[in-house]
Amino acid sequence: MRTQTVAAPGGELVITEADFDRLNHLVESPRYRATHATLLAPLKDGLGRGRVVAPREVPKDVVTMNSAVQVKDLSNGATETYMLVYPDEAAIDQGKLSVLAPLGAALLGSRVGQVVRFEAPRGVRRLKVLKVLYQPEAAGDFHL
Repeated sequence: MRTQTVAAPGGELVITEADFDRLNHLVESPRYRATHATLLAPLKDGLGRGRVVAPREVPKDVVTMNSAVQVKDLSNGATETYMLVYPDEAAIDQGKLSVLAPLGAALLGSRVGQVVRFEAPRGVRRLKVLKVLYQPEAAGDFHL
């Protein structure tokens, strides 16, 4: 599966130090490498391309772990809301999207205004990040 974050002009992929450390550990974990190998590749790629920043320095418009984000499907105009979570917390029926899902990996580190592109079972999807409804770092929730 191919996942890509397409930056808006001047945009870049931003990841907090805490998210980077925890996700890097997840990517290297034998548990996930054995059961989710194909899903780890886009996440590993994103971690390798991102700019790592201190949690207090992350811009408020960046999607970090445990962020709630509103996106718009560019093919049909539908809006969707997700919370980006670690795999063990995922519950798509509750809007909790795993960072290992193709869309989850694409959203990590993206910013409001960016378009993320990823392969879904029915083909390539492009979604625009409309709004970060909640970001732990902006709310001062550094323990999540």
